[in-house]
Amino acid sequence: MKLFKKVLFLSMAMVLCLSAVVMAAQKEQRHGVIVVGAGIAGLSAAWELEQKNIDVAVIEMAPTYGGTGLTSEGALCIIGTPEQEQGGDPDDPRMAYADFMTAGRDEQGPGPNAEWVNYYVKESRREIYDWLTGFGVRFEKKVILMPDNTVPRWHKVVGKGRGLLEPIYRDCGKNGKVKFYYRFKAVSLLRDKSGRIEGVRTLRLKDGAQIDFFAPVVILATGGFQSNLDMVRKNWPKDLPFPDEILIGGGLNADGSGHAMAKTVGARLDNMHYQLNYPTGLKRPSNATGHRGLNAYTDHSIWVNKTGKRFMNESRDTRKTFPEVVRQPGGTYWAIFDNEARKVFHVSGWSRQLVESELFNNPQYSEVVKSAMTIRELGVAAGLSPETLEETVRRWNEMVTAGRDKDFGRIGTSRSVWAHPPRIEKPPFYALRFMPLTRKSMGGVAIDQSCRVINVSGQTIPGLYAVGELTGLAGVNGKCTLEGTFLGASILTGRVAGRAAAAELAKRKETPH
Repeated sequence: MKLFKKVLFLSMAMVLCLSAVVMAAQKEQRHGVIVVGAGIAGLSAAWELEQKNIDVAVIEMAPTYGGTGLTSEGALCIIGTPEQEQGGDPDDPRMAYADFMTAGRDEQGPGPNAEWVNYYVKESRREIYDWLTGFGVRFEKKVILMPDNTVPRWHKVVGKGRGLLEPIYRDCGKNGKVKFYYRFKAVSLLRDKSGRIEGVRTLRLKDGAQIDFFAPVVILATGGFQSNLDMVRKNWPKDLPFPDEILIGGGLNADGSGHAMAKTVGARLDNMHYQLNYPTGLKRPSNATGHRGLNAYTDHSIWVNKTGKRFMNESRDTRKTFPEVVRQPGGTYWAIFDNEARKVFHVSGWSRQLVESELFNNPQYSEVVKSAMTIRELGVAAGLSPETLEETVRRWNEMVTAGRDKDFGRIGTSRSVWAHPPRIEKPPFYALRFMPLTRKSMGGVAIDQSCRVINVSGQTIPGLYAVGELTGLAGVNGKCTLEGTFLGASILTGRVAGRAAAAELAKRKETPH
């Protein structure tokens, strides 16, 4: 019996010792590189590091990979692709460079970063198109012409955001060097005595445990700040009124946490007022708070304000449309269209089935979606003057038939779909109430050409890199964007940072410390 008790005591002691070792191990992790964020920029960086057989820890606050890109349209701005050639629209870097610099210009500020623009237009075919098709990513044959582009450059991935992200994610797991830590929130950067970044302090969200991840290099890929309305308001462009109500359309975790962590260690933040917010926000049906929104549109609608009158050229040129919308009474408008236009109504990241079930056939969405068999009845349903709305639609149909928009110059002014709209005449008719929507951060953490973070004195911060929307996409867009450069520039900066970090680690191995 005594022997049994002794063995039992020793066994319990061993268990306690092992538990202590496990707990100690859980409180501290060591890796070759830490990537904070499993969106498209973070995945692109992790992929590059994996090619060099480097042990990578990817820390992600969400329960899965993908970030904002997973629910996006999966469209990329790329220069010089086979699809452009086959469509009769050959492209070249010089033409693209001129378009980028013109679209993103800022008369009172720096505008686009010329070095990064030059790299993007020259390398997007190799770094983005060739790389993705190597994973089996497929692009739709038709390349779409978007505002400020001389030729069509908007390449849509088959399968939208998921069709873009899944192949990258799968390839990151091929040799087991990339480990994902989901539901971990990065709260601060760790520094050694010399000031070099040496890791990240995190909270494990399931139990609140503090766990420190150590590595010689940290790559921040935490996304933008457009889901943090306090930051949005603080950095709002001075030349625009702040809307009475604005919906949140950034990623769920695009709360500016990366900006705060980087700023704490001395990083410089550039052009934070460069925000690309959309005028095409709809309240998300399933969101209990009522604050989150969807990005939605149909190119076959007209927009009317509270008086029932058109007030602008309804294009997808956000640089022009957003300021006009926020200057309307209440900062809202109604999109008016017919049953034919309903068939081509888009919601970013949604399938056709979801659009129908969650939007048009959802009784709980009646506050936002109004329908009627006549325009007059539609006006009554939407709280608009029936006579004014009837006159607005009548005049619009006349101008469509004549092929000229006498009011705002929309019809026939470009090759884009919205410049060749149909008449609004096939019932039932629809009115959807749209609002401003936060979307994309185009300013952020300053970086150099290797994605190393720059401090307020203009020096790089040892051991720290940043990529993607956290950096304002490296300034590729300047004040405004050519659509498709957000996902594109996220891939580009992620790959550049991954290669630069790998090169830095190789150099450190050769140099005694």
